[in-house]
Amino acid sequence: MSRPRIVIVGAGFAGYRTARTLSRLTRHQADITLLNPTDYFLYLPLLPQVAAGILEPRRVSVSLSGTLPHVRLVLGEADGIDLDGHTVHYTGPEGEEGTLPFDRLVLAAGSVNKLLPIPGVAEHAHGFRGLPEALYLRDHVTRQVELAAAADDRAECAARCTFVVVGAGYTGTEVAAHGAMYTDAQVRKHPMRTGMRPRWMLLDVAPRVMPEMDERLSRTAERVLRQRGVDVRMGTSVKEATHDGVVLTDGSTVDTRTLVWCVGVRPDPLVESLGLPMERGRLLVDPHLQVPGRPELFACGDVAAVPDLNQPGQYTPMTAQHAWRHGKVCAQNVAASLGIGERRAYRHRDMGFVVDLGGAKAAANPLGLPMSGPAAGAVTRGYHLAAMPGNRVRVAADWLLDAVLPRQAVQLGLVRSWSVPLESSSPEVARVPGSPKRPGKATGSAGQRPDGEEAGTHPGGEPAKGQPSGEPAKGQPGGEPAKEQPGGEPAKGQPSGEPAKNEPSGEPAKGQPGGEPAKEQPGGEPAKGQPGGEPAKNEPSGGPAKGQPGGEPAKEQPGGEPAKNQPGGEPAKNQPGGEPAGSRSHGGRAKGGQSGSPRASGKPRRAVEAAGPRPARGGSGKPGKAPRASGAGSAGKRPTAPSGPSRSAGPPTDPGPEPPANQPPPGPDIAPGPVKRTDGRAAEGDS
Repeated sequence: MSRPRIVIVGAGFAGYRTARTLSRLTRHQADITLLNPTDYFLYLPLLPQVAAGILEPRRVSVSLSGTLPHVRLVLGEADGIDLDGHTVHYTGPEGEEGTLPFDRLVLAAGSVNKLLPIPGVAEHAHGFRGLPEALYLRDHVTRQVELAAAADDRAECAARCTFVVVGAGYTGTEVAAHGAMYTDAQVRKHPMRTGMRPRWMLLDVAPRVMPEMDERLSRTAERVLRQRGVDVRMGTSVKEATHDGVVLTDGSTVDTRTLVWCVGVRPDPLVESLGLPMERGRLLVDPHLQVPGRPELFACGDVAAVPDLNQPGQYTPMTAQHAWRHGKVCAQNVAASLGIGERRAYRHRDMGFVVDLGGAKAAANPLGLPMSGPAAGAVTRGYHLAAMPGNRVRVAADWLLDAVLPRQAVQLGLVRSWSVPLESSSPEVARVPGSPKRPGKATGSAGQRPDGEEAGTHPGGEPAKGQPSGEPAKGQPGGEPAKEQPGGEPAKGQPSGEPAKNEPSGEPAKGQPGGEPAKEQPGGEPAKGQPGGEPAKNEPSGGPAKGQPGGEPAKEQPGGEPAKNQPGGEPAKNQPGGEPAGSRSHGGRAKGGQSGSPRASGKPRRAVEAAGPRPARGGSGKPGKAPRASGAGSAGKRPTAPSGPSRSAGPPTDPGPEPPANQPPPGPDIAPGPVKRTDGRAAEGDS
């Protein structure tokens, strides 16, 4: 007889505790599979300390395989559940798909950021639910303080060193408290030229800070925040967010580059697809954490609406304390359904709350006893050490080092703004180039981030602007083929279905014999990449460069093709084999993007002045760029044409008259350096 199969979706507080308890109760009598997008359990209460540089990221990340030895770990995100077929469909981190059969299913998918319909928030704010968001906030705050310290303009300095946190609950209060200490330490070492200091703001529509806690503790937390210079504004929230700041509900405007969204959470949208009774986005379960009418289905944590037996008619709140206890009871009831042990209903006793405010300050009420000051700080950190399922010694060591050594304030730049959109069903996973996207997953709206990085149409499988949130990204598995890719939709601006140039679609590339002619190559002048000529930029070694003799007339010549981005012209570069498109990752920063961010695809490059070809960069060593030919002149100067015909077949093209001089100036996407003009004069590129 085969052993029963138990599948647990999610490894948060509830899922991790369920897996650990089930492993102990079943004792190899069942096959336990844990499906999670990461290989670690994240201890969320200490996440603000990661953003403030007190703890390293791995300190709050407990290895699943290391602490759950008898549980099979499957990396992936559940994107479909067939209750009748008893299978869970998932997508792995590299786009592979699979199914997991089950006899018992435990849903513990957790929660995601709660987004309110406020203009600009989805584009310019960032949440605080996962490790990537904490790492991004740490780098972003560090960068803004460093830029503000170097700025001479007082307005720019004030905007960069102003940080707005929306939501005065546990998370928002701790982020503001730790953030103020972190930026003050930075400015203490490197004062700003303008003499200004960082400013933190904490906003909430509630009448007081942390309204869930006792009023005495709320006053303690607010007093600590104000002592550190945090501007606490209760009864106020954000009315509109822009790239340069926020408009508050009281009518005032705050110039800022940082908006941290901590207004609350909502259950993972995965449970909405089941078609079962819900309660405010949570799956209704009985006191035994079992879904009525589905004996094989259990739910716990933030995705489950668990009746509160101590307060009839209400449900347990979405807190880590309840989720941790849900996991233990859920595991006992799953084991009881297999004939191991007895069922039990979920009852709880309020153990109190602890809020770490940084340093020796904290607010706590263990077992209902209000505490503040150093005593509350000791109780708070002792509670966290006891509650963590691992890494206790490492966490305690980091706390000790932080107390005796100065904090390191460096930005690593590992997580970009577009990698952590606010509206995401997976805040624990950063978007990366080429990553798959779960069907039905909410995505961030297109727009610009506060630090200038652009969202929408970024690598990582996020759909392009205007695409429905559930539609797979172009070029991703199951999605529409990417434009300008082999076999995909014709490139924009191509006449009625003509494939993108230089694509292996059967049509010869530009400059190939029988193909489309070269652009602006004077007769007799060697093409780029030919012996004696300037090497082609980004052309494969040995491949013919654009503009070989025997092609069509040069652009802007009589009878020729109009210049790029001119009316009726061909689209901007972004073709494979040429210069990498701004929205694609090629191991380096996209040209022209702010903060080194990838540029959204589909934005045409402006024509260079006089539509002249740009010189190749020598010695870059970057993939796709040919090295400079021997004897080539300095940058921006074309070597003398050799005598004799070029290697490519066909007669040389007629250079035609000189192009007009009144072309638009080069745009920000043009590579720095001089540009060769056909009239012999060098035009400056935008640097």
